[in-house]
Amino acid sequence: MTASPRDLMARHALGEIPKILTLLDRTPVSRTYGCFDRIYWHYRMIDFPCGMSQEFVYPLALVWSLDIPGNVYHRAPAIRDFVEAGIRFAARSAHPDGSCDDYYPFERAAGAAAFSLLACLEAASIIGLQDDPEIRDFFRRRAKWLATHQESGRLSNHEALIVANLIRMSALDGPEWEAPLRERATRLLSWQDEEGWFDEYGGADPGYLSLTIGLLAESDRRRPDLGLRPACQRAIRFFAHFVHPDGTVGGSYTSRGTQNFFPHGFEIAGEWMPEAMTVTDRAAALFAGDGPPCYSDDHIIGHHLWSWLLCWSEWREDRPPAPPSAHSAYFPRSGMLVDRKADQTLYCGLRQGGAYQLFDGDRIATADSGISIQTHDGKTAVQHLAGDYDIAQGPEGLSVIGRMAWAKATLLTPVKSVILRCIMIVLGRFFPDLIRRLLQKILVTGRRDAPFRFHRALRWDGSGWTVRDEIFADAGWRDVARIGIAGFQTSSTTIMARVWQANHIQPWQDLTDAIAHLGDADPLIIERRLPSGGGA
Repeated sequence: MTASPRDLMARHALGEIPKILTLLDRTPVSRTYGCFDRIYWHYRMIDFPCGMSQEFVYPLALVWSLDIPGNVYHRAPAIRDFVEAGIRFAARSAHPDGSCDDYYPFERAAGAAAFSLLACLEAASIIGLQDDPEIRDFFRRRAKWLATHQESGRLSNHEALIVANLIRMSALDGPEWEAPLRERATRLLSWQDEEGWFDEYGGADPGYLSLTIGLLAESDRRRPDLGLRPACQRAIRFFAHFVHPDGTVGGSYTSRGTQNFFPHGFEIAGEWMPEAMTVTDRAAALFAGDGPPCYSDDHIIGHHLWSWLLCWSEWREDRPPAPPSAHSAYFPRSGMLVDRKADQTLYCGLRQGGAYQLFDGDRIATADSGISIQTHDGKTAVQHLAGDYDIAQGPEGLSVIGRMAWAKATLLTPVKSVILRCIMIVLGRFFPDLIRRLLQKILVTGRRDAPFRFHRALRWDGSGWTVRDEIFADAGWRDVARIGIAGFQTSSTTIMARVWQANHIQPWQDLTDAIAHLGDADPLIIERRLPSGGGA
C-alpha cells in the first residue's frame, strides 16, 4: 500500500532525527549537556554556543509525543530527558537579559532568540516543564527582550515569531504581555503589502511567506481577537500562485531566493479556508517523488522538521478536490509574474532582473537566473540582485532594463576574524544593533552597481517563449574572465537560500567564447528559443 503524502512527510522528518541527536551533547555529566551546537561542544571550533541550535528541542518533543507510524522515539524516556536538557541549556547559556547569539558573540540575534523561545515554550508545554522556576524565569527574560527589541529592516517572519511568543506568554504568565503583544501584532500587519505578501528585506519571498502564514494561522487559532485571519487569507492567496507544477516553491526569481515550504499553517487554515489544503497537497507531492529541497543544514533543518511534524498532527482527512491551475497573474509591487500559456508556465521576477523558471507540464524545462560575469580580479557581477529596473510587461511578453550589481562575496580571513571578534567584544556587547546593521549591509542588503548593463526581453510567439539578452560593458570586455548563465544562482547571503533541489540538475551555460571577438563598444547579444520538452 502506497503511503499517504502525510505519512511520507512524517517519515522524512523522522529520518532527520538521528542528525539532530548527533548534534546534541547527550552526556548528563557534561557541562554542555543539552547543547545542540556540535561545533561548539564537540569540535570546539567556536567560542560561544549558537542560540538558534536550541530550537531542536521542538522537533524532539514532537517526535516524543506523536504516535506516528514507525516512530521509535514515541514516549521514549531518554528523548524526554534530552528535551529537558536542551531547554535548560538554552536558559543557562542565554545572556542575562535573555537574548542569545547566532553567528557572532554578543550579537543578540532576534531571529535566534525568537525561534528558540518558541521551540522551548512549545517543548516545555509538551513535556510538562513550563512551571519549573528556572524555565519560567528564562521565558520571562527572553520574552521581555523580544518584546522591546526592534530589528533594523523588515523581517516579517521574525515579527510573526515574536507575536506567536507573546501570545504564549500572555496565556502562561498573565496580562502584562497584552500591551506588547498588540503592539507587535499591529506592527506585523502593517508590513503586509496590498498584494498579499509580507515584507522580507524589502521584497516578496514565498518561502519565508509560508513560515509567516504558518505562524499567523496558528496565532489566529489561539487569539482570534487579534484580527490576523484576513491577513493570513490574503497571504495564502498570493502564495498559491507560486507553488510550481512539480511542487517546488520559489527560487532566484524571488526577493531572498529561498525554496522553503512550511506546510503546517495551510492545514490549520484549512478549517476556515479549504483551498489552503490544496496548497499543501501540491507541495507535499514532492515527498512521493524526488523529495523536498535538502534542508539538512545545522541552521535551517529545525524549522522544517517541526513544521512537517505539525502538519502531520494537523492533517485533515476531508480534503477538497484539486482546483484547476490558477490563472496567470502579475504583481507589479513585488515584480513577480506567473504566466500560463498552453502547457507552459513561466515564473519570473522582474525586480530580480528577469530571472525565471519555465515549466512544461509538471516538469521544469529550464531555469535562468540571469547573466553572471566574473572579472579577472575575482569579482562577480550578476543580473538577478533586486534593483530599480525599467520594467515593461504585457500580454505577449516582458522587458527588463538595468545595471548589473556586484554579488555579495565577502569571506572571513584569520585577520578579519580577529578584528571582528575584537569589535564584538569591545563594541558589540554595548551596540549590537549598530554592528548588526553594518554586517547586514555588507553581507545581505544593499547593492553596488557593476560596470555592466543588461536588457532582457521575453516574448511569446503563440507556441513558445524566446528570450533575448543584450549585455553592455561600460569599460569594454578585456576585464571579463568568464561570462555565462546559471539556472538557479542566488547571490545574497540569505541563510535559507542555496539549498539543493533535485530539479537543479542543469549545466552552466558558458558564453565566454562569444565575447572573444567583440569590440569594446559592442554588446553581447544572446537569443534563445526556450526548450519546450521535459527535463533540464
